Amino acid sequence: MNVPRLLNLWNSLADRMFHLISDSTLALVARISIAAIFIMSGRTKVEGFLTITDSTYELFRTEYNLPLISPELAAHLSAYAEHLFPVLLILGLFSRLSALALLGMTLVIEIFVYPDAWPTHLSWIGLLLIIIAKGAGTLSLDRRFGIR
Repeated sequence: MNVPRLLNLWNSLADRMFHLISDSTLALVARISIAAIFIMSGRTKVEGFLTITDSTYELFRTEYNLPLISPELAAHLSAYAEHLFPVLLILGLFSRLSALALLGMTLVIEIFVYPDAWPTHLSWIGLLLIIIAKGAGTLSLDRRFGIR
């Protein structure tokens, strides 16, 4: 097989993938993926529906100690944000706002808590930026309600 023919075959396959995988598919996968990460983290901070555990308060007093905000307030804000914004992302409702909120949370975690975890945080940022830039896609309540 010669090189131009191989290149044409490859380009044909790439064109098919481009048309097969839409922005809406990418947005849906990004929404569900990043939502799963944050909601699983949020569930470790609570018991029952949204009762903050004693170990969560202790974690925010020691390992997650942030400047300018009390550990108790940070624990509540974090636990609630890790439940609310992922649910909104899964529904595709206020998706850009939710992704921006989780991007802010990711940056706080990266800067103040786990600066050495930048490869993980960069992958989260990549998923969030897809949603921020492209929106929630066609399979979303944002689309249904005309929210850009």
